[in-house]
Amino acid sequence: MSDSKLFEVPIEATTPLSSFEHSPNKRLMIFSGRSNQDLAQRISERLGVGLGQTTLKTFANGEIYARFEESVRGADVFLVQSCVNPVNRNLMELMIMADAAILGSAKRVTAVIPWYPYARQDKKSAPREPITARLVATLLRSSGIDRVLTMDLHAGQVQGFFDGPVDHMTALPMFARHFRDMGLYGEGTVVVSADAGRAKLATRFAEMLDADVAIIAKLRPEHGKARVAAIIGDVAGKKAIISDDIIDTAGTLCAGAEAVHQAGATQVVACATHAILSEPALQRIKDSVLHEVVVCDTVPIDPRAVDSRIRILPVDAILAQTIEEVFREGSVSNLFDGENQLF
Repeated sequence: MSDSKLFEVPIEATTPLSSFEHSPNKRLMIFSGRSNQDLAQRISERLGVGLGQTTLKTFANGEIYARFEESVRGADVFLVQSCVNPVNRNLMELMIMADAAILGSAKRVTAVIPWYPYARQDKKSAPREPITARLVATLLRSSGIDRVLTMDLHAGQVQGFFDGPVDHMTALPMFARHFRDMGLYGEGTVVVSADAGRAKLATRFAEMLDADVAIIAKLRPEHGKARVAAIIGDVAGKKAIISDDIIDTAGTLCAGAEAVHQAGATQVVACATHAILSEPALQRIKDSVLHEVVVCDTVPIDPRAVDSRIRILPVDAILAQTIEEVFREGSVSNLFDGENQLF
C-alpha cells in the first residue's frame, strides 16, 4: 500500500470556521463527547473545521445533559466519542448527543467511535449469555445515528449487527510502516497472531511486512484470563511481532510474549490498536520480555503514565480523511486500497 495515500489531510494555519460547505445544501460539523476531546480537536484541525461547541454535564444523580451551542439544522453532524471507562457513561452520552442532533434537525448523524464498546461480547459462548455488541448496535441506531465509523473491531461479524452503514478502518498499514522503519520486516521476522481467531488478519499483516506467520493457541478458563497452549509455527531465531486489537490488562499479551520468547524468538515486540491499559497492564508490560509495544490513541493515553517501551501512533489523520470521504460521498475503502476489511 502506498504511504502517500494516508495522512494527507493538511492542517490549516488560519482560525477555522465551525463548519464548511461542500455545496449550498451540505454542511459538515464535528462535535466531541467527553471521552477523547484531544483526538476530536486534532481531527477538526486537520479538516480545517472548528470543533463545535457543546454543553455536556453530569447531574448529581448521574444523569447526563447535552446541548449543542450552535445550530445543527441541515448539517452533516459527526460525533466523536471513544467509549472507554466509564464505558456506560460515554455510551449514553453519545446517544443523548445523537438525539439532541436529531431534534435539532440535523440532516445526518454519524458516530465516530474509534473504540467500539462491548466488542468482545460478539457471540454466545455459554447458555443464557447476551450478545452485547449487537445490543449496542441496536441502541445506537435507535438513538438516531445513521452511520458508524470505527477502527479495528474485535470481530468482523459486529458490522453485521447494524442495519445501517459501518465504515471500518484499520491501523495495520500504519503499524506496517512503523515496523519497516524499524527494520522489522522480511526474512528473519515473524508476525504472531495473538489467537487463532485473528489468523487471517495476521497473515495479511505478515504480507505487508514480507514476514512469516505464527499463531498463539490459547485456552480461556474464564473471562479476562487466558493460558497459552502452544505456538503454531516457527519463531526460533526470529524477531517476533505479536499482533492484536486490544490491550486491556495485558495478561494475555505478556503471557504470549513469554511463550514466544521461550520458543526461541530473539526479540519480541507487539502492536495493538486500542490501548485500554487497565490495571495492572503497565506494570505487567514493564516486567515482561517485550522490547516495544506500539499502540494507537483511539482511546486517551496519558504519556506520563506509560512505560518508555510503549510507542503511541496518532490516528487523527486516518479519521479525518475517512470523515471527509464520508461527507463528500467518496470511497472509504480506496483510502486503504480496499484492505480495511481484513477479517
